[in-house]
Amino acid sequence: MPELLSALAASVAARLIARKETIAISESSTGGLISAALLSIPGASAYFVGGGVIYTQTARRDLLQLPDGAVRGIRSSTEAAARINAKTMRERLGTTWALAETGAAGPTGNRYGDAAGHSCFAVAGAVEAARTLETGRSDREANMWAFTRAALELLDTCLQQAGETS
Repeated sequence: MPELLSALAASVAARLIARKETIAISESSTGGLISAALLSIPGASAYFVGGGVIYTQTARRDLLQLPDGAVRGIRSSTEAAARINAKTMRERLGTTWALAETGAAGPTGNRYGDAAGHSCFAVAGAVEAARTLETGRSDREANMWAFTRAALELLDTCLQQAGETS
């Protein structure tokens, strides 16, 4: 794992451990890299409850247990979709925080019209936020790493903001 991701994961882990908080992850086009980054830190069992790669509608329905009616009018690969996935994962696993990612890694765009290099992330917890990243690249692996980095940065920012207000 690149050193920057380890540093971001270590910061997130340290904040979660210090506050005795937990996290769940719902990811799509990162393919498990967000979870892998967080689990690469020794002591991850203190804060990492679980997660899943919610890559298809079947996974959304069965793993996330999010029925079609709950996402009616919400297009995949949007901040709204990432928000509902994060909130649902947090509720399902009973964690303090959840992070969700959904996007199009490439080399082509997705069936919703998003170009390769498009990803949306959302954090659910004491501080909630969502962001969209457009890398402008078609390199699948490079996009997966860029999405992972951006998602961890958003999570770290939210954790930092929550610590400032408590």
